Amino acid sequence: MKSGGKTSTNADAAREAAEEAQRQLASRLRFRHLNCFVAIAQERTLARAAERLHLSQPAVSKTLVELEEWAGVRLVERGRNGAALTAQGERFLRYALDATRAVEASAVALARQGVHAAAPVRLGVLPTVASALLPAVVLRFKALHPQVGVKILTDSNAELLRAVKGGDLDLMVGRMAEPAMMAGVSFEYLYTESLIVVVRTGHPLVSERVAPTLDAALGFPLVIAGELTAPRHHTEAFFETHGFAVPEGAIETQSASVARLIVAGSDAVWIVPQRVAQSDIEAGLLVQIDMPAPQGVEPIGILRRSTVTLNKTVSDLAQLLRDLVQVD
Repeated sequence: MKSGGKTSTNADAAREAAEEAQRQLASRLRFRHLNCFVAIAQERTLARAAERLHLSQPAVSKTLVELEEWAGVRLVERGRNGAALTAQGERFLRYALDATRAVEASAVALARQGVHAAAPVRLGVLPTVASALLPAVVLRFKALHPQVGVKILTDSNAELLRAVKGGDLDLMVGRMAEPAMMAGVSFEYLYTESLIVVVRTGHPLVSERVAPTLDAALGFPLVIAGELTAPRHHTEAFFETHGFAVPEGAIETQSASVARLIVAGSDAVWIVPQRVAQSDIEAGLLVQIDMPAPQGVEPIGILRRSTVTLNKTVSDLAQLLRDLVQVD
């Protein structure tokens, strides 16, 4: 009995000590600590965070050190490549973002004194997704919310995901990442991306009576996605499966508009996600070649912070994305 009583006493003492530590941290924590931490997480260097906050870098570093000392854990790893959040930092960022957003929203509400203007929706999209989905979605959204702005960011999947986690984007249309990168982020499936081979109307390959081979297609200039992208990875894997390598003289670009103009004005062959070229095919500007290409290679979906409840305007935009994909 004595042993059980002693264990209970020790547990109570540990709990009281933890509660006291929490009270002390809460009494010391200020908005500047949260704001500084969020700026570091979003800018990914102390120098850029200091510039954004109009502070000196030593002041930012001191504020971060204070926060880490009080928390008793390392929140940010500093190195030559910038500042990266630790696992503890990633967890803390979710709460710090909620707190800073709440303070900012309160300040805006006080400043407007009753004027209720909706904040713009911040949407991130992959370059290969932007031209395929966004024009129709944005037009429909503006019909629903003519007074609400839309801020669109196109970038790599990794950069967009960082922006979502950092609170700089409300939604992202892109791909899943490694499990470690998906902490705090939810993924909602929209569609599976397939690649096709397209050329201009009247291209020599189109006039062939038999379906062209990959070898024949490689006899013309090739337009493909840039390095370190999913479409490029699947293109290279497809070539290797068929005993080919990507030609050294290939034209590499992430811009669908640039690729479209090159292909429309030359005999170049374009390996492209189907949705990117679909409208040009339907308009008769481009023609899909009947030859093998990577199919069903990449799920595309809506990514967002899992701890945040979407407001009406962001929810409407997400629903429009779902509706457009279902119609297609």
